[in-house]
Amino acid sequence: MESFSRFSNQQATIKNQPSSVRGLAIFLLLLLLAACTAERRKTDAELGLTPQQSAGRKVYDAYCDRCHEPYSSRGKQGPSLKGIFRRSFLPLSGLPANDDRVAEIIRFGRSKMPGYGQVLSQQQVEDLLAYLHTL
Repeated sequence: MESFSRFSNQQATIKNQPSSVRGLAIFLLLLLLAACTAERRKTDAELGLTPQQSAGRKVYDAYCDRCHEPYSSRGKQGPSLKGIFRRSFLPLSGLPANDDRVAEIIRFGRSKMPGYGQVLSQQQVEDLLAYLHTL
């Protein structure tokens, strides 16, 4: 009788475990979805980008996105570039927020940012600047 009772208790524990595991999985999924800030990436057409801005977006994706957020005020390793040209001055350096200064930083780097003057052509820098103006 005792072995039947023990077997019955083990069976009840096993039956309860999947539902608690299932409940935990649902809870974690809901928590993940609630914490998720990612949204679908808009196409170039949805953003209304010109061909030059579109080319600049490709440069941004290849070289800048790993450290700089394009559409968020939250930075990654480097500062966010959202609204970079809407400000009078760049956030970390205090330099004027204009094409000349930003192009200089892109080419030669600054602080922790490496320079891309040996990697990007003049046209790619100009395309990138055109895209940055859309952020």
